[in-house]
Amino acid sequence: MARRVHRRQSIAVALLAAGFVFAAGPAPTPEQRAVMERISADSLRGHLSFLSSDLLEGRATPSRGLDVAAEYIASQFRRAGLVSIGDDYFQTGTVDGKPANNVIGLLRGSDPVLNDTYVILSAHYDHIGMRPTGDDKVFNGANDDGSGTVSVIEIASALAASPVHPKRSILFMAFFGEEKGLLGSRYYTSHPLVPLEKTMAQVNLEQIGRTDSTDGPQIDVAYVTGFDYSNLAKILAGEAPLAGVKIGKDPTEKYFERSDNLYFAQAGIPAHTIYVAADFSDYHRVSDEWQKIDFTNMARVDRGIALGLLRLASDAPPPAWNTSDPAARRYADAAKKPR
Repeated sequence: MARRVHRRQSIAVALLAAGFVFAAGPAPTPEQRAVMERISADSLRGHLSFLSSDLLEGRATPSRGLDVAAEYIASQFRRAGLVSIGDDYFQTGTVDGKPANNVIGLLRGSDPVLNDTYVILSAHYDHIGMRPTGDDKVFNGANDDGSGTVSVIEIASALAASPVHPKRSILFMAFFGEEKGLLGSRYYTSHPLVPLEKTMAQVNLEQIGRTDSTDGPQIDVAYVTGFDYSNLAKILAGEAPLAGVKIGKDPTEKYFERSDNLYFAQAGIPAHTIYVAADFSDYHRVSDEWQKIDFTNMARVDRGIALGLLRLASDAPPPAWNTSDPAARRYADAAKKPR
């Protein structure tokens, strides 16, 4: 894919030397540049090669492998300096009579008033476990949704390292049980750890790592489910070009209710899922392994998402539902009800 490079300012030139490519337009601010520089393909590879390893046995809900994954995610939130939300980063629900954990960390906002409002970046960290027979028994779930999980970790680390935090607070969440029916996100919205009425938006990540979609290569592009349901997608799309990425409309228009944004939307919170490849050849197969991830592209997409998150956590008006879109009206109506 041809890329246009903006060279008019020294910041853009420096970023180009570091491997960043931008569309024509304004150069990134020093704050934006610093965040992007902290998002690394090698770091993403390191996280995902562990979380999608055979050792974790496919991260079924509930399972020992899921618990190991939760401990790993919590350790990365501690490393980043995020504030613990819940019981030492864990929010425990019950599945089939056993506990499973959402993993949640908080980046406290810098504004004394706006830090009591929240933006969420999330992904599900579970997958479908193991099959009983075969040479390869483990459904590693590298793209689905290890890629989203490590993106949450990496973006959290990048934003937490910034000398000045965003004005609003950001919650970073990894959900259990998505593969069993969005269990973790349903549990959180039923047992919120911060008031839902103070939660401005949720950006959920699914299948960020593979570019070899069955619909053709997906390079420097990501898609938002329910793009026109609110103005949140347009906010994200407006920032992503600074990272050389285009964020556009989900061409299928069928995935909005199939991921962990759904229960937040039903609570009236503008909430959407971002993905790169909705369908790929290894979906829910044992061959969804980390070696097939395009880490360079994933890092660029994550940089674009991080810039959108910075914008959402600024002092701009919070996102709002598009009441003229018939499909969005029930979510807009939910926003008017007490939460």
